[in-house]
This record gives sequence, C-alpha cells and structure tokens, in this order.
Amino acid sequence: MEKGEIVVTGASGALGSGVVRALCASGRRVIAVERDATRAAQAFAGIANCRVLGFDVSSQAAWQSALADSEISGAVLVAGTWKGGARLFEAGGDAIWSTVMSANLETTRIALQALLPRMVAAKSGSIVAIGSRSAPRPWEGARAAAYAASKAAVLALVQATAAEVLADGVRINAVLPSTIDTPANRTAMPDHDPSKWVSVESLSGVIAFLLSDAARDISGAALPVFGKDGV
Repeated sequence: MEKGEIVVTGASGALGSGVVRALCASGRRVIAVERDATRAAQAFAGIANCRVLGFDVSSQAAWQSALADSEISGAVLVAGTWKGGARLFEAGGDAIWSTVMSANLETTRIALQALLPRMVAAKSGSIVAIGSRSAPRPWEGARAAAYAASKAAVLALVQATAAEVLADGVRINAVLPSTIDTPANRTAMPDHDPSKWVSVESLSGVIAFLLSDAARDISGAALPVFGKDGV
C-alpha cells in the first residue's frame, strides 16, 4: 500500500463517491471530505480505508484545522458546481458568475494553497483537479459561459502551479471530462444518449492512474476524457 492518504473533496457526489470507492478498492487510504459529514458517513459506511471529514473547502482555516495531523500524499479536487441555461448577459448572470467562480475556481485555489506546503516539504505528492471539456473549447460552453470560464481558469491555475512545484517532487494534473454519466445528468438531459458520455468508473480509473507512481513523469497535463462524445 502506498504511503499517505488521498483527500477527495465533494466526496458524496456521483463522481466524488466513485473516486472514493475506486481508490479504496485499490488499497489506497482516503479522506472523504464533505460539508455534510453525516451524509458522507452514511454513503461510505463499511468501506475499508475510508474516513470522513466534514468541513467547508472554501475556508483556508478549515483546511488547516481538519488536516493538521494527517499525512497527505495526494488529493482529488472534485468539489464544484455547474450553472447554465442562459446567456451571460441575461437575468441572473451575476449570481451565476459568482456561484461558479467560487465553487470551481476559488475552492481549487484554496485547496492548492492548503495542500501544497506540506507536499513541497515532503518532496512528494500528486493532485488531480476536475476540469471540463469546455476549458480548452470554450465555444462549446455557450449558455454556460461562466462555467466554461471557471474551468478554463482552473486549468490555467493547475498548469501554472504545476510548473511552480515540479522541482519539489509534486505533480498537479487536470482531467477534462465531457458529460459524465450520472443520474442527475440523465434526468436533466433525457433526450441525449448517455452511452456516449463518460462513465464514473472510467473517469475514476483515469484519476487513480494520475495519482499513482505509474504516472510519476506526468505533471501539468490536461487529459481529455471525452468518452464517445467526439474529439
């Protein structure tokens, strides 16, 4: 078993829970992070190698307090949100912008600032951020411009920060999924073909690889995970 624990934020969501289960099944020790610790504890009851912490990932102080005595070897920054359906200038645009920038970009920044000092000190560590296909292809984010902008900013942040810590033995990468096959997405898009979407299991496997020593020479990557949804 590899040393250290893997932090997974947004652990109770469809992707987060899939990542937690995949990592635990492979023998990795996982810290499942959710604001609602009770819900997370119920979701992961009986899963070996998993412990649950409840705190607000948008708070630097909460990160420091919650993980003060933990040995962290990696992290998967799943916490985030999607808001769309209207053009940028239409009613509600300011609120949507604020929500997605806070949930997607700011939580990534705060997590990196909380996790990197200990990883740099240890001269090892791997972090995977969840981007989006719309990050390098923002024109596909029409009617979700704020979301596309937030994920493009996450990608830029990941790649710039990866270059800052590469010499310290720390790796940071991003995965760029297209639509993920989740119950919520099936409900929201009943006329679409989910067989073309990215499965949670497949995406979790890609993330597990990036965290592993097998990916020790990969950092600053923006890895497309598009399923059958085109290239």
